[in-house]
Order: sequence, then C-alpha cells, then structure tokens
Amino acid sequence: MPRSVNHVASRAKRKKILKLTRGYFGARKNVWTVAKNTWEKGLTYAYRDRKNKKRNFRALWIQRINAAARLEGLSYSQLMGLIHKSGIEINRKVLADLAMNNPEAFKAVVEKAKNA
Repeated sequence: MPRSVNHVASRAKRKKILKLTRGYFGARKNVWTVAKNTWEKGLTYAYRDRKNKKRNFRALWIQRINAAARLEGLSYSQLMGLIHKSGIEINRKVLADLAMNNPEAFKAVVEKAKNA
C-alpha cells in the first residue's frame, strides 16, 4: 500500500507561515526552513519585548515624574515617599501624565503630599 501524505494540510501550513514572513529580507521570506526559523525566533522576541515594554514605560514615567518633581524642589524618591506617607493612591502612569499634560494638577498633588 502506498504511503499516504496529506499534501493539502502540509502545504496550507507552509503557506500560512510564508504569508507571515512576507516582507522579511532575502531568503527569510520565501525559503521554507529559513522562513520558519525566522518566524519562530520572532515569536521569542515578541514574548521578550512584551515584558520589556512594561519596564521601558515604567522607566519613562519615573523620568518624567522626577523632572517635574525637581521643578517643585523635590527629588523623585522624596516625592514618592511623601505621596505614600500622605496616603495618596495614584500610580506612576497617571502621575507622569499629570506632570506632562497638566502641571497645575501635578503641583496640587505635590502640595497635598507636602502638607499631609
């Protein structure tokens, strides 16, 4: 009995991955083994960088808060210590947004933290 191979399914699988690698450089887009390896490695980069994105944004927020806090005569660590001590429940993302887009509100938060 001859060997039965499901060409339809295997070709569809290859086409799916080659479609995902469209736009890659050189053989990475059209040679099956190279494209598959590139695509798989890309998935690991995507997983890693979803984690790094969170770190990068936190670092950006801290830099923005620090810059705005220095204008108020405080360092970042002093400001965050005062905020936590005064019981103000505000996260770094919102605080950085206030520092960038609404300096008056940021100043009010700093004053409340200083006076509490």
